[in-house]
Amino acid sequence: MNYYQKHPNAFSLNYLNDLRGEILACPYFAVNNLNRDFVGTKGFSVVFHRSEIAEVERKFPFFKPYLDRALEPVCNAFYLNPLLLQEGSRVDPHIDRSLRSYCKTIEPPMFVSVLYVQVPENLQGGELLLRNHKQQVGQIKPQVNTLVYFQGDLTHSVNAVKTSGTRLSLVCEQYSLSEKELRDIPEFTVESRAMKVKKK
Repeated sequence: MNYYQKHPNAFSLNYLNDLRGEILACPYFAVNNLNRDFVGTKGFSVVFHRSEIAEVERKFPFFKPYLDRALEPVCNAFYLNPLLLQEGSRVDPHIDRSLRSYCKTIEPPMFVSVLYVQVPENLQGGELLLRNHKQQVGQIKPQVNTLVYFQGDLTHSVNAVKTSGTRLSLVCEQYSLSEKELRDIPEFTVESRAMKVKKK
């Protein structure tokens, strides 16, 4: 795999519209629970093992087509989060390690997949920048219904959004963990500032 791959027209537009509506109406959807790199963003996160995909789909049936298409078979743990940016929102440079809050030794994910669910028509800013150490290896302008995969160990950021409207994506960090690491990760849990959720 190159540093990243793009798959346009990944889903039906009907599914995309349903997905957008379900995410925005979800009771977990709130000011982001992610770290300080995520400035002015909203969302929630779902942590799960491969063995719990059916449970994720039972609780969030609208994620099923995305999970069927996006999840890589070599991965066994996932951190899935809808991510909403509006005018003034940005994401500062970071490498994804969201499961590290459960297991300190975890390396970055193998892959990160991003589906652009909604993009303002005349979007200015909001590009996804990818860096390998200090070298920029990608600048991706969001396009509705494009599914992007990038290498999980890349530093990445999202430029500040300069236009009104909503930039909504569905992001999944995909990990390949050892049995020992996997034991430290909840089999299924939801992280949200909107409510506390019991871990399985």
